[in-house]
Amino acid sequence: MPGFSAFRGDRPVPASYLRDMSNRFSEDWFGDGEDPARLDPVRIARAALKPQRPKRFYSEVSIEPSPEGFRLLLDGKPARTKLKRPLALETEAAASQLAAEWAAQDEEINPATMPVTRIAHAAIDHVAEAREAVVADILAYAGTDLVCYRAGEPEKLVALQARHWDPVLAHAQLRYGARFLLAEGITHVAQNPAAIEALHPGILRHGPAAALAALHVLTSVSGSALIALAVADGALTADAGYDAGEVDADFELDLWGADEEAAHRRAARLADFRAAAALLLALQG
Repeated sequence: MPGFSAFRGDRPVPASYLRDMSNRFSEDWFGDGEDPARLDPVRIARAALKPQRPKRFYSEVSIEPSPEGFRLLLDGKPARTKLKRPLALETEAAASQLAAEWAAQDEEINPATMPVTRIAHAAIDHVAEAREAVVADILAYAGTDLVCYRAGEPEKLVALQARHWDPVLAHAQLRYGARFLLAEGITHVAQNPAAIEALHPGILRHGPAAALAALHVLTSVSGSALIALAVADGALTADAGYDAGEVDADFELDLWGADEEAAHRRAARLADFRAAAALLLALQG
């Protein structure tokens, strides 16, 4: 496929996007990172931590109006990204979320507790220059969307999928006129290109780079562009959207039980999903 050089399952991933959206939060802000691997946006939204966290180096956190929107100030000085751009978001409500994360840091700065900061950082330095690639990747998820692939059995899983996923499909049809085909199992079903294209305006309306980055986080975490749009449109709450993306995994956990590591991973993903949804809402003004 022209313009793409990597694949996530059946979903093409733009090579330039993977190159630009590298997982560099810790390195960008706090020195050399230990994992320079180039990853997708959701990995940026949950960037790996250095074993030694940096000490908190500021006392006061504030925001102020600027040409870029509302920028973050640490002890009265503008915070900047790796590329020396102001760390700013378009609305005061969104910038307040950013400031709250920095104010909440204790003696050490823990990037894992700063999802809005990570999304903003990635958006400013990367997404702003790769909008078309980000939109294309979200649409690629719709081509093999999670909610279109249904189990044939057991009955409990079939019912759970229908309960969580049917409202998502109904929203896509009602809001965008997009009717998606269902398949049983993992056999690929080719969606009508018109259905996928119908989602395009819904994605494009998230104009600010931070909003587009947040929408991509919702898509990547849930594995579904349709779930992400349903949350962004207010048809699902953030928690309901996250649960919809975790139906299969939660069913397995109910069967086999969860270990501590899996529970921690789920909690981290939920926190990122909630933060992305809240940021989208705040960016809408």
